[in-house]
Amino acid sequence: MDKRQSNNLSTNESGTKSGTGTLYLIPSSLGEKELHTVWPEGHHNLVNRLDTFIVENIRTARRFLKRAGYRIDFDRVCFHLLDKHRPENEYTGCLQLALDGRSIGLLSEAGCPCIADPGQHIVARAHELGIQVKPLTGPSSILLALMASGLNGQQFCFHGYLPIQKHGRYKKIGKIEEESRHSGATQVFMETPFRNNALAGDLIKQCRPDTHLCIAADLAMETEYIKTRTVAQWRKQGLPELHKRPAIFLLLNQI
Repeated sequence: MDKRQSNNLSTNESGTKSGTGTLYLIPSSLGEKELHTVWPEGHHNLVNRLDTFIVENIRTARRFLKRAGYRIDFDRVCFHLLDKHRPENEYTGCLQLALDGRSIGLLSEAGCPCIADPGQHIVARAHELGIQVKPLTGPSSILLALMASGLNGQQFCFHGYLPIQKHGRYKKIGKIEEESRHSGATQVFMETPFRNNALAGDLIKQCRPDTHLCIAADLAMETEYIKTRTVAQWRKQGLPELHKRPAIFLLLNQI
């Protein structure tokens, strides 16, 4: 469908164009946990109606779909690769089938699409094109950690990854600790699994003794670990082994 044709589509009250398909945002499990524990039953039926997906990795996407009970032959399925180096002007191509009236899925590697996860540019482009965007229920490690931390869930700020270089990381830790102290908002951040131990060590070294630190690792897995303690308590009792374990860190210092 060319630009002139797509512009001729009428727009309904929801802001989407009639005749277009839907972009479904499909969450994945955290780890290899059984999907029935995190997916509503209706997800299976819906996903089995789709034959086009936007994914980060085709191999892991196929493996996940097979585990989810996907019944369509993969030879008949179209996968569009979501590459962070992909020019933004190519996003429309990923959505062309939706413009032609067919629904497609944006599949996360783990957790929810677009939450500490790529895909927001695809979703933004879908809105610009008048394509309906429908998020599906699924696990988010950020929200699960916040729920279980006992820290302020009314006000919080997610920072993503902290700086890799030690000087920049120390500076950022000090800044977000002060922010939590003055605003009362829980500060949430993460690290790549092979640098978790270093970050945890820097946190208990740099933060005030009365700052509360929650470490949440392997969320929704059999090895799940969630503990909230003051920095002074962490220093006394020691840190857990976090190497190669997906983890979320939450920090709060209240006056």
